[in-house]
Amino acid sequence: MLWVPQLLGRPSGLQGGRRVGGRWPLPSVGMLVLWCTQCFCPQLTEALVEGLYCGKLVCYDVLGVSRDASKAEIARAYRQLALRYHPDRQREPYSHGRGAEDAQEQFLLIATAYETLKDEETRKDYDYMLDHPEEYYRHYYHYYSRRLAPKVDVRIVILVTICAISVFQFFSWWNRYNEAINYLSTVPRYRIQATEIARKKGLLNKAREKGKNRRSKEEVRKEEEEIIKDIIKNKIDIKGGYRKPQIYDILLFKILLAPVYLCKYIAWYCWWIYCFNIKGQEYGEEEKLYIIRKYMKMSQSQFEGLEDHQKENFLKQQLWIRENYELYKQEQEEELKKKMAMDPRWKRYRRWMKNEGPGRLTFVDD
Repeated sequence: MLWVPQLLGRPSGLQGGRRVGGRWPLPSVGMLVLWCTQCFCPQLTEALVEGLYCGKLVCYDVLGVSRDASKAEIARAYRQLALRYHPDRQREPYSHGRGAEDAQEQFLLIATAYETLKDEETRKDYDYMLDHPEEYYRHYYHYYSRRLAPKVDVRIVILVTICAISVFQFFSWWNRYNEAINYLSTVPRYRIQATEIARKKGLLNKAREKGKNRRSKEEVRKEEEEIIKDIIKNKIDIKGGYRKPQIYDILLFKILLAPVYLCKYIAWYCWWIYCFNIKGQEYGEEEKLYIIRKYMKMSQSQFEGLEDHQKENFLKQQLWIRENYELYKQEQEEELKKKMAMDPRWKRYRRWMKNEGPGRLTFVDD
């Protein structure tokens, strides 16, 4: 068992290693901390570095090169050792009968050493570990951070993900837009108007040509259907969630143009404060509709999907004034309650909630 004063040197209270005043002097707290560090830290450091890189072996010694070796020398040494210790070349066992197994272990160690030294950053971390073995936490962090780090650049992954989402958005919007056009082509009011326009332009007569260019009835019917759909696309302005998709609405362009949108919003907000808060100008029709839309908590696409007569009704009721909007909101809630009270489905629902709703158990007698 070590004696503390002998380990740390002769303290000032000792005279030739003898007791002073009939007893040994007590070591200070700093001496105890230093003694514990010297006794336990080397063993802990050695144990922690055990699982890193080449373990207790030096990667340079495994490849048989010096620490100043270039990448070409390291690669040449690796190729020679890999050919020598490749498991497929070890047909005859060693004296203890484990030729293939030992060769495989040696081959894996050589591959680990080469993977460590071929990369400049990993080699720099390994050299630092050889020079500073006591910083075991730092070595563990750098080793596993590089080992578990993604092989592909995160920026590329984010870019590819955004592009995939944008493509999915665009084609899904086109699908919804085509569904809306197909539905409108079945509505008699729009179909009759589109057919009249096609007849005035002579488009249906071209589809029914005779002679050499004569086609079957099925082909003529498909062509007429496409003509009617094209007229509906050009004549009807679809708003809301089924409107015609624009390339600038997808996520990729939203992100790219975000600085432009931000600058426009800041300029518009400053203009709003200057015109209406400072100068006290009256709101125009566009500004009144904007305030009404904000009160209703509707997005721009949802508000644009409303009918024109609804917007005119909002303006007549002066809903951009907060008091008028609150009164309008209460009236709408009361009207909704009356509709729910008169609706037979809601009556049945309330009767079911009262008699057999949640929290009740009913039994059927056989």
